[in-house]
Amino acid sequence: MDGVIYHGNRLLDGVLRFVEWLQSQNKQFIFLTNSSERATRELAQKLARMGLTVDESHFYTSALATASFLKSQAPPGSSVYVIGEPGLFSALYDAGFVMNEVNPDYVIVGETRSYSYEKIECAIRLVLDGAKLIATNPDITGPTENGIAPACRALVAPIELSTGKSAYYVGKPNPLMMRHALKRLGVSVADTAIIGDRMDTDIIAGIESEIDTVLVLSGVTTREGINQFPYRPHYVLKNVGEIPG
Repeated sequence: MDGVIYHGNRLLDGVLRFVEWLQSQNKQFIFLTNSSERATRELAQKLARMGLTVDESHFYTSALATASFLKSQAPPGSSVYVIGEPGLFSALYDAGFVMNEVNPDYVIVGETRSYSYEKIECAIRLVLDGAKLIATNPDITGPTENGIAPACRALVAPIELSTGKSAYYVGKPNPLMMRHALKRLGVSVADTAIIGDRMDTDIIAGIESEIDTVLVLSGVTTREGINQFPYRPHYVLKNVGEIPG
């Protein structure tokens, strides 16, 4: 959603027209976000504050995907140590996990503004003691109202470097998250397109899932930046407002 629908608390050009078109044409759609900070209800309320009315069933986050993945993998009663925001904590609680700062089965890292040396130090100790390292998404940076900010992979890097352990990244471009989205939409691959602002997550996710790809230039990847990658999107547009019609 960041870089496609909004930057921070500012709705991007063309978004209102695009969402109204989706709704008027009865299109099946889902906002598939690598952000793990907010719960779906909060995302729906955020759009409402900016003038868009979208039911929370139309949102799927990397926090939900991470909780679903862990629920399918972890034995009952497993515990986690989390560096993240309320959206991630809520998803993990709802999936039946308990928080543990002593001997958790997993260390989970998502995007957060409460990052600290103490939390990094604790995570490193727990991973070295045997906890498995999971990250909600592989984004290194993300767009904000004030420019580019560090994202999940940048926050996980000190833990990976200090422990010699590589995190498992759940969010896009992991095909796992794409399959979850397709199941929620109830549509076939042939009838689906993914719209995103990043070549390294959104577009490669679509290509690897055999879904048509639309790159919008309202976020991270610039038109010149496309040439840095060995693959290309099916369509390149200024913003989502160019899609209807």
